[in-house]
Order: sequence, then C-alpha cells, then structure tokens
Amino acid sequence: MKSSGFAGDDNITLLAKGVLLKGEIHVDGTVRIDGRLDGVIQTKGQVIIGEDGLVQGMITAGTVISSGRIKAKVTAMDRVQLLKTATLIGEVHTPLFIMEEGAKMQGITDMGVTSWPEEQPKLPGSVRDLSAHRAKQVVVLDKDSRGEALR
Repeated sequence: MKSSGFAGDDNITLLAKGVLLKGEIHVDGTVRIDGRLDGVIQTKGQVIIGEDGLVQGMITAGTVISSGRIKAKVTAMDRVQLLKTATLIGEVHTPLFIMEEGAKMQGITDMGVTSWPEEQPKLPGSVRDLSAHRAKQVVVLDKDSRGEALR
C-alpha cells in the first residue's frame, strides 16, 4: 500500500490549484489547499497550504503548515509553522509558532502567556551569581604616528 505522506492520515481533503471555494470545510483529517479558499476551515488534523494556496477567513486545526498565503484568524491546538515562502496577515493563537527565515507575518500572536513572575526566581545557594563574574569594560586607545595615545 502506498503511503500518503500525511502522518498516517487516511482522510485527506484537497483543494487543487486553480480552484476557488467560497464556503466552509469541516473534516477530521488533513486539508491541503493549493487553490483559494474564502471562508472557514475546521479540522482536528492538519491544514497544509501549498505555495500557490491562499486562505482568507478563519482556520481552526490541530496543526497549520503553510508555504502559501493566509489572511485569516488562525487557531491551532498544536502548532503553526510558516515555511520560507509563506505570508500570514491576521491573528495566530497557538502554543507553538515556528517561522522559517524568509517567511513574513503581520498581525497578532497569542501563545497563551498571560503573565510573568514579578521577581526572577531565586537561585539556590550552591549557584553563584554569574553577573559578578562578567568581564569588565575595556577601553582601547589608538596611538598616532608619534606613538602618543589618542582618545
């Protein structure tokens, strides 16, 4: 049996290059977009957007991997990954956000952080304060042609 290459997922929905869909896609498996979707994608699986793919609207998925264009509110339970040719404009809500060099993003990201501790955690007594061991600033003086120091 030939492998699909989609993490063992038997349910794959494909929107091919050149196809425009206005509406909603609700599935449990993987959705691959190589065309254009104006609407909503909702899946517990993966949403994969190819280099020629464009999604405008809303994406809710387990994982979103894009090398195409997204103008949407994106919510991913596991991660959002933008490959080097990807562009995303909108909101991203996910616990893990990965961007390759070359990917572009404009908008808001929310990775679930709501606050931070007011004080840095105290180091145990056996761990020394590393800031006391930092190198001191050094001033380099240049000399002119007569050998006298310049500032």
